[in-house]
Parts: sequence; structure tokens; C-alpha cells
Amino acid sequence: SSHLRSTSYGAFLARVYFYLKLEHFVKVFTKHFGVILWFFKDPFLHYVRYQGKWILASRGAFFLMTKLKYYFVNFWQYNFSLWLQRIYINQSSNRPMEFMGFLLSVRLNPSVVRSQTLENAFLIDNGIKEFETLVPIMPLIGLLAKAKFCNVLGHPISKPAWADLSDSDIIRRFGRICRNLSHYYSGSSKKGSLYRIKYILRLS
Repeated sequence: SSHLRSTSYGAFLARVYFYLKLEHFVKVFTKHFGVILWFFKDPFLHYVRYQGKWILASRGAFFLMTKLKYYFVNFWQYNFSLWLQRIYINQSSNRPMEFMGFLLSVRLNPSVVRSQTLENAFLIDNGIKEFETLVPIMPLIGLLAKAKFCNVLGHPISKPAWADLSDSDIIRRFGRICRNLSHYYSGSSKKGSLYRIKYILRLS
């Protein structure tokens, strides 16, 4: 993941100048980085950009990703006058990565397959990698603590600002918060931690 920051001069900020640069993007890329063009034909290569951050994900080895990082840094600086800030290489199998309020990780799910022939039977270990999107419980508790719904340990506390509200208003606000959380994290593979958030909201 990385941040993109333009240089101080305004030439790059001009849209026309950017499009002129973009026209010879393919030619420049082919000239300088033709040796890794095969990498971008990989169907397991994924690109995501969100609020100035971008993520390039691949199943490639760590050495390959390190080499690609070096190519990208030089390519963007030389051809587009962009300087990369905080570029990291994360191995999702070792450490989850935070993105858009989710924890992204790859988990190895072991499975055993029985193969039967006429004379023998075999047990084959077949590990399957599964992509997981988890709900980061601690950051959510931190946000609730700032809003005075709980303390930093996640213990519910009374919400003084709600004392003057009617029961129907409190129920409506509670329902709206829970509904928004449920909708946003509906794509999570494990939603068990959301019950703790609902518990905090219900008792606050």
C-alpha cells in the first residue's frame, strides 16, 4: 500500500499535461519494464485504490514483490514526477492488513481428501487458502469510547446526552447505528465481534 504525493510545481497538476504523459505510458512502460509485463497478465493480480491509497495484491513470492516495488518507485518518480510515501510489502498469510475498516488476511484451511483405488486407499493433505475479511473489534471499541458509549476496555457506560431523549428516539438511534454497522460489515466472513458492539450500544 502507498500514498501518492505530487511535487510542489504545478505542471503535473495540469490535466492536459497529465494526459500527454499518459499517452506514452504504454511505450515507456514497455521500454523500461518489458521484463515484468508478464506479471500484469497474472489473473491473480488485483489493484484497489481508495482515498489516495492503493493496494497491489498478487500471489507472487516476496522477492518478486520487492523487485516490483523498486520498479514502481523509479517508474513513477521518473515519468510522472510522483514521489511515493510509505510503501509497504505485507505478506497476508503472516499478518492481517487494515483497509477501509476491515482486516484482510489469508488463512490456510487444512483439508484431507481420501483417494480410493481398487487395491489401496490414500489420504491426501490439501491445504486451501481462504481470503478473510474480519471486523476489527478494537478500533471500533476505540471509536465508541471516544463517543462515550463505553470505556477503553469496552465496558458500557451510560450516555448522558441521551438522557433527555424519549424512549422512541433512543430506540431509533440505536437501530440506525446497528443497521449501519451491519450493512457495512455484511461482507465480513466472521461477524461474531459485531455482537459485542451491539451489546455495548444496548447497555450504554
